[in-house]
Amino acid sequence: MHFSYAEGDDLIFMDENYNQVSVPAAAMGEKRLFLKEDMPVEILFHNGRAIDFVLPFFVEKVVAHTDPGVRGDTATNVLKPATVEGGYQIQVPLFVNQGDTVRIDTRTGEYVDRVSKK
Repeated sequence: MHFSYAEGDDLIFMDENYNQVSVPAAAMGEKRLFLKEDMPVEILFHNGRAIDFVLPFFVEKVVAHTDPGVRGDTATNVLKPATVEGGYQIQVPLFVNQGDTVRIDTRTGEYVDRVSKK
C-alpha cells in the first residue's frame, strides 16, 4: 500500500487498485512520524485490523528545528537534538543545521547521515 494522507486521527493508504484503507494513527505508534506522501508501506491485517507496519528502511526528512552547532567544539560524536518535519525528534551531529535533509533509519529511529541535495 502507499500512504496517501492523514485525515483527523486516521491515516489513509491506497493499494494498487486505488482502494483506500483507513487506519487509526495510534495503531502505527511513532512510525507514523516517518510517513511521507506516496511512501510504500506493508501493512499486516488480522481480523480486519492493522497490527503491523513495515516501512522502507530509510526515510529522508528535512530538519525543521535545531540549535546551531557550537564552533570550535572538536569532540567526536557530539550530538544535539533536532526535530524533523512530521515532529519526530532525533539526535544529530553538530554540523547539521535547520533546513538540512537527513536520512533516518526507520527500524531504529536513528540518524544515518546528512543528504546533499543538488
